[in-house]
Amino acid sequence: MDATEGKVTPAQRHKARHFALQAVYQWQLTGYSPTEIEKQFLEDQPVQGADLDYFHDLVTGVINNVSELDGIFAPFLSRPLDDLDQVDKALLRVATFELMYRQEVPYRVVINEAIILAKEFAEQDSHKFVNGVLDKVVKANKA
Repeated sequence: MDATEGKVTPAQRHKARHFALQAVYQWQLTGYSPTEIEKQFLEDQPVQGADLDYFHDLVTGVINNVSELDGIFAPFLSRPLDDLDQVDKALLRVATFELMYRQEVPYRVVINEAIILAKEFAEQDSHKFVNGVLDKVVKANKA
């Protein structure tokens, strides 16, 4: 056993979000069950080094709460939800899930991670769009 066992690093969480974004994207395109998508990812992707418990929570949490999550961020969109790019939609769903259900993660971390993933996977200026929407979600849901 190494000294870091039991402690999840930011890099492990980042990888979990990275794979969760891809899994949610795949779900949006295929409609497969969360179990099937997770199984495919564990078999086909280089998931070592990722926080797999967090990956599981994100994927199942987003899919099981998708209508609620869409309802939280959709009022802040500049266009209809159906017109959103699939990557942007998956990003907003994952980040909104984290903001609503994983309050132990600081909202600045969630938004920053979403921006990083947008720069990696989405269209050129998507990170600005995602940042703006998530910022409004945070402001609207602060008690």
